[in-house]
Amino acid sequence: MSFAQDFMNTALIIAFVSVSVAQIMSMIRLIIGPSTGDRILALDTMVINAIAIIILLGIAQGTRIYFEVSLIIAMLGFVSTVAYARFVLRGDIIE
Repeated sequence: MSFAQDFMNTALIIAFVSVSVAQIMSMIRLIIGPSTGDRILALDTMVINAIAIIILLGIAQGTRIYFEVSLIIAMLGFVSTVAYARFVLRGDIIE
């Protein structure tokens, strides 16, 4: 193995650990969040962390399909966050 490959593997391990810790912290905020806004923000952060883990998996395995999957999850995460926030604020999603 070359130095560049060792460095890449080490960077991927550090990135996986960092994003996993962020995901756990978001789950804790989701559980103990004092307000509904905190819980909505925690859910949105969890979607972003899940996207980061999927992208890191794509980098580690060297395939491109994970990047397309992450785009779809990002679109669904955005729409679901907006719908949930609208439901909390107004009581209905569709006017």
